[in-house]
Amino acid sequence: MSRIRVVAVAGAALGLLGGLPAPAFAADAYPYVTAPGARQVRGADSTATAPALETGGSYEDSVAPGERFYRISLDARSSVYAAAVARPGPGTAVAYGDGIDVVLMTAGGRECGSGDRGIFASEQPRPITDVAVRRLREDADCQDAGLYYVKLVRTSGKDSDREPWPVELTVMREPALTTGTAPGPAPSGWPSAVPVLPPEAGTVRAGGTGFNDARALHTGAWRDGLHPGQTRFYRVPVEWGRQLSVSAELAKAPRTTKEHGYAGSGLSVSLYNPARALVASESAPYDGKQAMAALGRTAPVAYDNRFSTDGRVRGTGFAGWYYLAVTVGAKVGEFVADAEALPLTLRVRTEGGPATAPPYAEDAVAAGFGVSGADRAAADEGLTAVEARESADRRSVMRTVAAGGIGTGAALLLGLGGWALLARRRGPGPG
Repeated sequence: MSRIRVVAVAGAALGLLGGLPAPAFAADAYPYVTAPGARQVRGADSTATAPALETGGSYEDSVAPGERFYRISLDARSSVYAAAVARPGPGTAVAYGDGIDVVLMTAGGRECGSGDRGIFASEQPRPITDVAVRRLREDADCQDAGLYYVKLVRTSGKDSDREPWPVELTVMREPALTTGTAPGPAPSGWPSAVPVLPPEAGTVRAGGTGFNDARALHTGAWRDGLHPGQTRFYRVPVEWGRQLSVSAELAKAPRTTKEHGYAGSGLSVSLYNPARALVASESAPYDGKQAMAALGRTAPVAYDNRFSTDGRVRGTGFAGWYYLAVTVGAKVGEFVADAEALPLTLRVRTEGGPATAPPYAEDAVAAGFGVSGADRAAADEGLTAVEARESADRRSVMRTVAAGGIGTGAALLLGLGGWALLARRRGPGPG
């Protein structure tokens, strides 16, 4: 992080916490952070020249209205989730119903499965996702190993911006269950009474720009600050058998530019599962004074949920990191001064269970479908995925140093230096 950006971030944090003015916000100053090692790819206009994707890979492309094709080789031993995250830039003109659709299909053109389409529910540009699935199940389509195609379709209205949108593509592979293990029926109901969420004032944890730098949270109350048109991402580990409840509160604006103002979708909160599929989304109007958007309890996380016809249940078919995206509508900027962040409080609770993990034939946690002790520690410390890996690397180095006979004092200095660097990176985040 450059010294200039550190100063800007510090100023924004003071504005949020101490009532001091912060620099004016520019949405394009904090672009979406892509996955480390993401590769550039160019989707083709037809399957004949489609570039290859690999399971476990992350890719960057851009998509104009129309279709793009990619090819992928699948085994016959795992479920596969091909996700696309489209990111129209700040100020991009989008209309209700604009969006993306990801479809997985065989070499013969038969569709294996697609999501519910990722669409805009308003004229607010923000990251949207869609996920296509090849799910292992007896007597289902697309169970054989071999060549498949991923089709990405972007739809845009006649008055929408036609410029290409940046798109991140990821392909996740979920191991099969052990031989002879048959899934049961999807649940028909679950405890869904209004949850009691943590009432405290909250601790500051700044969200990230997307899935890859989402800030880790656990049960508790958390504070951040958002500007009109901004989206922040957070992540919560949810284990087998547990339920997640979330509410987002937007407090009174530090300063307004009009006596009266109103944004119908002033505050939005969306929940995504570990494969980046949308589970639930809620929005609330904002008038510069107070707003709350809440997601009720999710279904307890269970393998059989994936076979439900209820989208909210179907999205909780595996354990792992669940993602929250909170957006303040750009229209709020018509009556709220943009120089200071709007105070946001997230109230998060995970409860119930935990239940025993399904009998996977391979390590599902390593594939991203489960929760480890390291994940729980990352949530306690508020680490992004990259920071968690760096922290694990430092611990490994310290163990190696200790095993090599270097003094405890030298190892301690290495550790303190690493944690100081991590603390600076964790900072208040983009204001």
